[in-house]
Amino acid sequence: MERANQFVGQSLAFLDAVERASRAAPLNRPVLVIGERGTGKELIAERLHHLSSRWSGPLVTMNCAALPETLIEAELFGHEAGSFTGAAKTRAGRFEEADGGTLFLDELATLSSPAQDRLLRAVEYGEITRIGASKPVSVDVRIVAATNEHLPTLVERGHFRADLLDRLSFEVVTLPPLRAREGDIALLADHFGRRMAVELDWPNWPGFSKPALHRLETYGWPGNVRELRNVVERAVYRWEDPEREVEKINFDPFRSPWSPTRVQPIGAEPDEDDELPMAEAEAAAPAVSLETDDFKTSVADYEAQLITAALEKNRYNQRATAEALGLSYDQLRHAIKRLKLNADAA
Repeated sequence: MERANQFVGQSLAFLDAVERASRAAPLNRPVLVIGERGTGKELIAERLHHLSSRWSGPLVTMNCAALPETLIEAELFGHEAGSFTGAAKTRAGRFEEADGGTLFLDELATLSSPAQDRLLRAVEYGEITRIGASKPVSVDVRIVAATNEHLPTLVERGHFRADLLDRLSFEVVTLPPLRAREGDIALLADHFGRRMAVELDWPNWPGFSKPALHRLETYGWPGNVRELRNVVERAVYRWEDPEREVEKINFDPFRSPWSPTRVQPIGAEPDEDDELPMAEAEAAAPAVSLETDDFKTSVADYEAQLITAALEKNRYNQRATAEALGLSYDQLRHAIKRLKLNADAA
């Protein structure tokens, strides 16, 4: 989710995480934010900053995985001119830039051991020393750090300092993955869909059809909210009839009959553990819930998923689709009409 976005969600798991962050925000203590990619860790960091007494100070963000190990310490703590090759002039680091505010360290688990040592001293004593300098500089910085790793396990393996984890884990906010946020997928899909419809100057937002919404709700969302936003916005902008409910969902934008295939190295045997790409696996066996209050509707939804997946796989050639499903052309046409499916490629 982008910085301009607000929190959207009503599930208890999500609201509990937001409430925990809100309670910790006024305290001048470090906070760890844990969660899978795309769950909104940076949004939580922004909330922690803006609800604190430091709200008027700077919020400085650094992605610890975005820099090579040799530059992370210089980026964090700054350096003096001539302290290493390429250091033509003195430069303040992120700690000094965040003085009086909040420093958000994303991908914390990727920090090198030397950088962890220096970070520990900065957190414990409120002092940093630029590379090549002889005197420390005092800084007043609140640390908010994020990761998708289980840090206690990294400590056990010797990949993360136990004493640094102790200093940073005053409070730990763990964000639930989207698949665990009951009821939020439909809410978020509607939110992103409406926003995209406005961007496209649609007169109204028609919403998603029931089969399309079912596909959204039964998908695994490995990329969480960020992935959902992309899927929804792509579906809306590809839909050419703003007066009708959006029916087509494409989870994999790379899927194409002309996509380059993965090439095995010369002499290598195929990996028996290789699985179908997610989009192909979904097309082969659409997800279906075994819990239902309406048998006929559930059967119709599953039938719609099967036909839609087959149409996509056969590039909307209806005769090829009918043959793949073991149906006659007339049977397929009747089913498409009965289920009110879109049988044309977007």
